[in-house]
Amino acid sequence: MGMRQGNLGEAERRNTIDLRRLHHASDKERLAVRAAEYQDFFTANGRGVEERKRDYKRDYKKFLVDYYDLVAGLYEYAWGHSFHFAPRYIGESFAASLARHEHYLAHVLNLGPGMRVADLGCGIGGPAREIARFSQASIVGFDINEKELERARLHTEEAGLAGIIEFVASDFMDVDAPDCSFDAVYAIETTCCAPDKADVYGEAFRLLKPGACFAAYEYCMTDRFDPDNAQHREIKSNIEIGGGLVDIERPDQVRTALLEVGFEILETRDLALQDGPSVSWYEPLVGSGLSLASFRSSSVGRALIHRLLQAMELLRVVPRGTVHVNRLLNIAARGMIDSGRLGIFTPMYFLHARKPL
Repeated sequence: MGMRQGNLGEAERRNTIDLRRLHHASDKERLAVRAAEYQDFFTANGRGVEERKRDYKRDYKKFLVDYYDLVAGLYEYAWGHSFHFAPRYIGESFAASLARHEHYLAHVLNLGPGMRVADLGCGIGGPAREIARFSQASIVGFDINEKELERARLHTEEAGLAGIIEFVASDFMDVDAPDCSFDAVYAIETTCCAPDKADVYGEAFRLLKPGACFAAYEYCMTDRFDPDNAQHREIKSNIEIGGGLVDIERPDQVRTALLEVGFEILETRDLALQDGPSVSWYEPLVGSGLSLASFRSSSVGRALIHRLLQAMELLRVVPRGTVHVNRLLNIAARGMIDSGRLGIFTPMYFLHARKPL
């Protein structure tokens, strides 16, 4: 997540990422094995959702570390520094829409100088940098993956923001920080990875000072999703397999989890449902226009990158297993596009909740 939101010049710098560095050197020999193990988690012995949930709750830390070790380099190469979607207006660039989406969280949380803010599941820190630059609040990014945090610190130093952003290796289900120590908490398309929604929302609640607020963008199946429809089930499964997710929940389940841990819900709504002319949130995966920044994430761009990776893997320029990982991401992309067109899934179910005084 090589794009600095709010400064589109970095969009060009991110295009220089070397495909040969997509995976950490120490993982090269095991990449193919880890990719196969990851896919087996979803497909072995025809395991159902409940069995996967049980196993995931037991081993989610290893699962998430392995998943992001596998995919983070490809994400950064194709998407930039902010690994998320955004609502978009006609004539608005993809990069500008990502920045606006991040600014909106800062706006609703009323972030400003002197505030201490937690980013749960910060990844390589694209949103943290944009929100810090926009609000001048101090951000603490928490993530379980040390390799992503190394990238986050590097990019933050380069952006000159190390004075107001820090990154901490910590599980967002058990954050290494005292109770009531933050003025706000946010999460951008990350709590979908939690083994239990109430537990991760409970950590956000614990971290907040009384009267402070939590805001997030959550993955949800919409009311149009029909669990008895075989096509809908396959699309949902494709998003989960390619996205490292065990079970995408419904909006009512998300709201129930917030209330269960003690939050007062201020607002929830699907930001994918925009009024007036707009560009669909999944459009970057389909592709339009001639921008190099959008080409890599488009259907044609993904196909060309996949062929390039096949050649590079054959020539041993990238480690064996890279093509397998890229194929998994393309499965998710196909599921995202299909779900968006049918309106059965949203990556931007907006939550705004307050911890009572």
